[in-house]
Amino acid sequence: MRKLGIVALGAAAALTLAGCAGGGTGGGSDEGAEIRVWLVGTDTPDEAREYLVETFEEEHPGSTLVIEEQSWDGLVDRLTTSLSGSDSPDVVEVGNTQASAFTSAGAFLDLTEHYEDLGGDDLLPGFVEAGSYDGKFYAAPLYSGARLVFYKKDALAAAGLSVPTTLDEYIANGEALAAANPGKSGIWWPGQDWYNALPYIWENGGEIAVPEGDTWDAQLSSDESIAGLEQVQQVMTNASRAPKDGQETSPEVGFCDGTTLQLSAPSWVKWSILAPADAEAPGCPDQEANLGVYALPGKDGGAAQVFAGGSNIGVSAKSKHPELAVDALKIILSDEFQTIYGKGGLVPAKLSLADTLGTDEVAQAIAAAAGNAKLTPASPKWADVEAAGILQDLFVNIAQGGDVAALAATADEEIEAILNS
Repeated sequence: MRKLGIVALGAAAALTLAGCAGGGTGGGSDEGAEIRVWLVGTDTPDEAREYLVETFEEEHPGSTLVIEEQSWDGLVDRLTTSLSGSDSPDVVEVGNTQASAFTSAGAFLDLTEHYEDLGGDDLLPGFVEAGSYDGKFYAAPLYSGARLVFYKKDALAAAGLSVPTTLDEYIANGEALAAANPGKSGIWWPGQDWYNALPYIWENGGEIAVPEGDTWDAQLSSDESIAGLEQVQQVMTNASRAPKDGQETSPEVGFCDGTTLQLSAPSWVKWSILAPADAEAPGCPDQEANLGVYALPGKDGGAAQVFAGGSNIGVSAKSKHPELAVDALKIILSDEFQTIYGKGGLVPAKLSLADTLGTDEVAQAIAAAAGNAKLTPASPKWADVEAAGILQDLFVNIAQGGDVAALAATADEEIEAILNS
């Protein structure tokens, strides 16, 4: 399963990609063309891949479409090199937090004239924003995945607790579970996991950073954000037994060995937990009946604002066959292709296809969470903030008991220095 934390695009790489601006060559014949599509990780099901290849080749006799699967590790370096070279892939997937960096660098073809054909206002709005730059549309949503809370039903019942309806109740439940089960996490939360901290900031009225004219104002040290960060420290101190400097990888391990009683993670983690015991990354399918799920509750009830993981997808500005590449992208954004995502537990790129997620407990939780999800600041330089590890360092220090206000003020200075450079 793919991870939300991805190596970010650095400023030097962005400058390299700037040479891509100006569009693809488009000068050669499309007859007998080969369209190369880079999909990342294994989240796109085989059924969807087969549909893309077969449909494209039926619509374009004589041309072929080849899917080249990439790994998330080292992806940005490969894209930086490939998208600026003469042998660029035609259609490429990028993580949603990376999209602004690539669009602003001129790596993608301007798709503004195709916006309506690709889905228009039916497309996930936050992802459209991430894939747009300077009033133009460059990278469409591919899919999303909201964060959910997974829990052990027997542990909650043994502690006399019920599914919480507010953020305060969620925190209290986590503390109670940890107290009743020494050595176990009532809410598993490794220190570097900053994605799970964002709802606490947002639910208290805070923000990471907001635009003010041509500059960005970092706001982690605002009173509202501090209130959320203090709740984060409360959970990390009282409810979590995860390493204070640990990463959020492989959350299924603790759930399966019994040391994690609750965790917040992307919706697709369900399939990691239920993976066969003999899989390359084994899960615990025998725990399926004991696996509960709900949307993280907000401060005043309802679903909290959570970080929306997922991907955008665009056409390389260096594509030799941009018209065919756009046609391939239209197939990827078609109802038929996107429905396959929905049936596989991923949020489709189109709002109108939300019901393809189904009606079970997980689908309902996904729908509730996805409807209130948010993204990181839409700055082309946000990827540099991630690369600098500012948020990872902030939350490791918070987990280790540091002074929240002082740490937030330092983080604000560092974020503004990058976003406004």
